[in-house]
Amino acid sequence: VAVKNIWEFHGTIAAIIWKYTLPRLSIKPEEGIEVICTGKVTTFAGQSKYQIIVESMEVAGEGALLKMLEDRRKKLLKEGLFNQEFKKPIPYLPKIIGVITSPSGAVIRDILHRLSDRFPSHVYLWPVAVQGEGSAKQISNAIDKFNQLTDETSIKKPDLLIVASGGGSLEDLWSFNEEIVVRSVFKSSIPVISAVGHETDTTLIDFVSDLRAPTPTAAAEIVSEFNFNLIEKLSEISKDLVSSIRNILRDKNQTLDYQSSHLKHPAHAIREQYRVLMSTYEKIKMLVKQKISDSKLSFKENTNSLMIENPKYLILDNKNALQKNHQSLKTLIQAFLSKSQSRLVTYEKVIKSINPQNVLDRGYSLITNIKGDVIKDSAQINEGEEITAKLAKGSFEAKVGKKNV
Repeated sequence: VAVKNIWEFHGTIAAIIWKYTLPRLSIKPEEGIEVICTGKVTTFAGQSKYQIIVESMEVAGEGALLKMLEDRRKKLLKEGLFNQEFKKPIPYLPKIIGVITSPSGAVIRDILHRLSDRFPSHVYLWPVAVQGEGSAKQISNAIDKFNQLTDETSIKKPDLLIVASGGGSLEDLWSFNEEIVVRSVFKSSIPVISAVGHETDTTLIDFVSDLRAPTPTAAAEIVSEFNFNLIEKLSEISKDLVSSIRNILRDKNQTLDYQSSHLKHPAHAIREQYRVLMSTYEKIKMLVKQKISDSKLSFKENTNSLMIENPKYLILDNKNALQKNHQSLKTLIQAFLSKSQSRLVTYEKVIKSINPQNVLDRGYSLITNIKGDVIKDSAQINEGEEITAKLAKGSFEAKVGKKNV
């Protein structure tokens, strides 16, 4: 017998819900809510009392349902599940998208169609019932299972989850107001977009999700982008890259000009390189001494262990080690001498290029007075004064005749 506005009781009647029936109820009994129970009316043995064995239960009226929804919203809000600080950023163009929705219907087709048109992505569909008995548990389980995936599993962990459903009444969308669903979204390490119902529909999952989309199609648009938008962005990036390269080249040219204006005289460079050369030579000497000292110490240690180990093998090992060290030192010294010889040849060429004798070889002469000072100006000598002219080969003395200023 269904007790659904058929009988009007002016008293009370006992109601019984068996343990195996409770999980199948669409709502969980709470104190203070008005419900409609459907079941069988029976009598209590030994007494003239009636009781109802409840088989199903639903909220009596939308007003009571809204009150229960508001009380639940305030409770979860107080716990901090809706706080902005817990929102995770939505990844840009996710490679893998997990969709939790009904496998049949327009919702999944709209999402796949919009993704295909805008920016094709890899989509995992976790089919669930979006309304009715057990739907909330299926949705919660799908969110939890997606979060258990890793990069090592055969199915890779998605970059983003979309929980979607078509529109409907408050009762139709009630699964997305259940605490089990809200708490699963809150615990998810994967960013979640809620796309439940139409733009005017609001459920508790919208408050806890990282982003709310007005419709399932809008959710697909949020995570994708038109190809021509990407081309435009790539073009902008290319322009910025060219501009950056030009700026870098301009800065490098300015640095080169500055460094060129501060080049040192060859003689200074030769002195500096000579100091570096001598410093390197001293380091190599120290290294050679250290190698010899280490070899002697190693030989001494090996000699001390002759009583323990076979002398034949110890001598052979030390011989090999000494040969190896000898070869290493020989290679190092040869490399250093070769490099030093190359530098000396280079310095010799530089010195020859600035040698005054080369100037005399081209037909010029060097004029000095009796004191040996080089005469660069006619004002430095007087008429009748003796001077010496040095040529490329030999020299001669002369007297100053008429002087031209």
